[in-house]
Amino acid sequence: MRVGIGYDVHSLVVGRPLILGGVEVPYHMGLLGHSDADVLVHAVIDALLGAACCGDIGEHFPDNDPQYSGVSSLMLLKKVSAYLNNRLWRLGNLDAVVIAQAPRIAPYKEQMRINIAREMGVTPELISVKATTTEGLGFAGRGEGIAAQAIVCIYQDNNC
Repeated sequence: MRVGIGYDVHSLVVGRPLILGGVEVPYHMGLLGHSDADVLVHAVIDALLGAACCGDIGEHFPDNDPQYSGVSSLMLLKKVSAYLNNRLWRLGNLDAVVIAQAPRIAPYKEQMRINIAREMGVTPELISVKATTTEGLGFAGRGEGIAAQAIVCIYQDNNC
């Protein structure tokens, strides 16, 4: 078994949709980034790659590569999941938290779990998505950006 941790943060800007866990969350700002800037999925990807000692999201999907401009982070997660599955790594569980003062994430958490599970080829019961604020402190508390952290447990299935 191995454990990996991922962290991502993006600035909030006017004129972009807010995508979290593959869900378009209604909000007057969105996250700035080369892809859809889905901090939740980016943190999950980094946790998975870290647990398998296979680099990080920037190595696999560089932000200066035009083919990833505006791409859905769920598509990147699907590629990473296939990459790890081919190396016989399986998900034990995933625990993730979105760190944002606003908007409220609670109404969308279940769909985020379903989206992430679908792209990873696992059941939603293995996926936990939570949300927290920073009580008004720091960049997230001031509404300047959103962060996410994820931790995963993976195991190698040599019976495949």
